[in-house]
Amino acid sequence: MFTKYGYTTIGIVAAISIIIFIIALNQNNNIIKLSLIILSLVLLIFTLNFFRDPERKSPGKDNVVVSPADGTVLFVKEVDDNKYIKAKAKQISIFMSPFNVHVNRIPIDGKVEYLKYYKGKYIAAFEDKASDVNERSEFGINSKIGKVFFTQVAGFVARRIVYEIKEGDSVHQGERFGMIKFGSRVDVIVPFNWNEKVKKDDKVTAGETILFEINK
Repeated sequence: MFTKYGYTTIGIVAAISIIIFIIALNQNNNIIKLSLIILSLVLLIFTLNFFRDPERKSPGKDNVVVSPADGTVLFVKEVDDNKYIKAKAKQISIFMSPFNVHVNRIPIDGKVEYLKYYKGKYIAAFEDKASDVNERSEFGINSKIGKVFFTQVAGFVARRIVYEIKEGDSVHQGERFGMIKFGSRVDVIVPFNWNEKVKKDDKVTAGETILFEINK
């Protein structure tokens, strides 16, 4: 299964791959022919792999925040959030390599109260300051047990952030809402009294891995 956010790109890359393959078949030099065939296949396989969109099953608990993205935990830290939580908080940042699934999912049930998009730079997504200076979209969801703030942050390679939600929308844990194309990062920030359930270098799965939990 492939994400709808990638249909246009997949079509373009497939067309380019076919053209390269046809050119390869008309080459007399076997080394050039083989190189072009390999190039066309690698290009197509990489694109199909990037835009894959497997089904996921969320925990179905209203007292947990699940990961919005596949990837590796960069860090877990304490922060002072002055945008949406507006208090001392905890942050988990997730790095998405070009080989991860890049479809993003809603971390918790609730209503979108805050949404802002910023044009910015494209420094490496694993840099701490990337969440403040890079191109990014920011979302605040008010759930029945507290506010959750999360961001899509473009990286050095990523050049396009896609999202379909808007302020006022009611959203549900685990549902698809967008993606970041070709390598990126996601930050999740919650009130300080929430308990983190992952640590640095853990692998997480969008819509399934629990990042934070709070006792009701």
